[in-house]
Amino acid sequence: MGAPRPPQRILLVTGLSGAGKSTVLKTLEDLGWETVDNLPLSLLDPLLATRPRAGTERGRPLAVGLDSRTRGFSAERIVGQIKKVARRKDRDVETLYLDCAGPEVLRRYSETRRRHPLAPDRPATDGIAEERELTAPLKRWADHVIDTTDSDVPALQQQIRSRFASGAESPTLSIISFGFARGLPRNADIVLDMRFLRNPHWVEGLRELTGLDEAVGAHIAKDEGYEEALARIEELLLTLLPRYRDEGKSYVSIAFGCTGGRHRSVHVAERVAARLRAEGFSPTLDHRDLATPPRDGIERSAGADTSDTEAERSQGD
Repeated sequence: MGAPRPPQRILLVTGLSGAGKSTVLKTLEDLGWETVDNLPLSLLDPLLATRPRAGTERGRPLAVGLDSRTRGFSAERIVGQIKKVARRKDRDVETLYLDCAGPEVLRRYSETRRRHPLAPDRPATDGIAEERELTAPLKRWADHVIDTTDSDVPALQQQIRSRFASGAESPTLSIISFGFARGLPRNADIVLDMRFLRNPHWVEGLRELTGLDEAVGAHIAKDEGYEEALARIEELLLTLLPRYRDEGKSYVSIAFGCTGGRHRSVHVAERVAARLRAEGFSPTLDHRDLATPPRDGIERSAGADTSDTEAERSQGD
């Protein structure tokens, strides 16, 4: 028999309307949680009793949003349901209560021009006071209470990540090589220009090869600026990527470009990907223009100086 499965983590997210529940649920979803918002209270028991599906859903944490807008809302009933589920060994249930000072909730409703759900035809202050009283038992019972009065959206997201992320998850990382002659890649977060390096296109015997070939890499590596530039680029990325992770960035795309997208950018992308893997990252690689044929016209039109071109041609390497 295999080791027993750990209990499924379940988080009930509740509190005052306008305190940030939607932001919390979206952040949890980005962290890999399954989220359900404003579920009718009559369906809460069946949902909590449902076993996780086999495969990728097995053990996936679940967050359920409940507030005064929930059909059949009753704080006492919710507490009773939490107690019942908490007795099960295959469930680990927690409650998060989002609080906020009345004037700040009022300001948020005024900015969005929305009516408070408990006071559609009365001042919002009445609805805020009523909701605070209705949800008081949940606040007393909650495992986590976050006051969002002084928190903007990024600050609240950071609090949720620090409390509920299952480990320090790195963003999905993709590395792209491309040719400037064929346009920038879409949605690249960081673009690095490798056209300062020696261009193998102008060397007989290398033109038809690519940056995946050892001879091309050796030629590029002989550039006097190669080692220092690549070392600094790698250190820059190793500095940035943990910061992106801490800010909750889910995807990071790094693009390396050269003129045609077949030699320098490909070689550098391969080297940087190898370094990042050695540091514990898992980048995917896409050589966008690798399969395109080499063309002298593209290299010339990109602004190659005639004397530099001839110098490259004369190097046999």
